[in-house]
Amino acid sequence: MTLNICLIEDDPTIRKALSKVLEREGHFVAVCSNGREGLNIASSRPFDLVITDIIMPEVEGIEVIQKLRQHQPDLRIIAMSGGGRVGNTDFLEIAKSIGAHEVLYKPVTRTEVMQAIERCMAQ
Repeated sequence: MTLNICLIEDDPTIRKALSKVLEREGHFVAVCSNGREGLNIASSRPFDLVITDIIMPEVEGIEVIQKLRQHQPDLRIIAMSGGGRVGNTDFLEIAKSIGAHEVLYKPVTRTEVMQAIERCMAQ
């Protein structure tokens, strides 16, 4: 199944590697370098899936997820992060609690990404 994916990731190395993996799997990928750009792109046309980093400049991933949920409640979302906590709570636990279907801890492998997409789209 070919998906339209919005990838929101501020790290250029991760962004490039992940977009290549997704494109090699046959998906169409819109690449965004921060949360503000991601929200603009994700609201401008239909996507099957958004994959967003959590810790980013301008608009963080938690806010991206909240806003996407408000305006597109059926949109599939995968959150990813290399770490980060609020008190004793992991940012990815927060992402899951506010609407991310799947979460990934960076660094991620191709297999982890593809399995997360498969699980996410099956929900």
